[in-house]
Amino acid sequence: MNWPAIFLGCFIIGFVLSALSFAFGIIDTHIHFPWETRVHIGADHLHFGGDHAHAHGVGPINFATVTAFVSWFGGAGYLLTAQFRWLTIPAIVAAVPIGMTGAAVVFLLMAKVLWSPHENMMSADYEMVGVLGRLTLPVREGGIGELVYSQGGTRKSCGARSADGTAIEKGSEVVVTGYERGIAFVRRWSDLEADSGERA
Repeated sequence: MNWPAIFLGCFIIGFVLSALSFAFGIIDTHIHFPWETRVHIGADHLHFGGDHAHAHGVGPINFATVTAFVSWFGGAGYLLTAQFRWLTIPAIVAAVPIGMTGAAVVFLLMAKVLWSPHENMMSADYEMVGVLGRLTLPVREGGIGELVYSQGGTRKSCGARSADGTAIEKGSEVVVTGYERGIAFVRRWSDLEADSGERA
């Protein structure tokens, strides 16, 4: 088996894929677990019974770091076997930590220099269902009021209807249970708390 050629192939493939990942942004930084449920109560969101969870941030194992490992591993292995005439097993043993070092360098570059948690918008962060807000105009029975809420660090407003058709007074703290054509369907936060208490 021609190990220098195998190492050289790893280097070329890893280098090309690394270049493509940075050129086209092929970096998987979010891990999705579709079978899990996210339950989170924050300053402006209430997520209950969602169908996904997220691990935000740059993960250490992603497309860019894997291709960097393959490239550095292949380059080191090729130099050790072709130029320095090392035997295959010692070359592989030495090339693995060198590849891991390359992957770590790429990971640190992404985490500290290239990646910002504010530049990647996720649709889940702008989902209306579960948003916590306050009515600035009352919702009359069967009518429309105004909801003010915070989302993505910005204060926003939209039309609001009562989810059950009842009137909701101005200043009430409400939770969006549905959203359609620019109108939020809301329920009082106190009513949801009471319902949760009864189910518990």
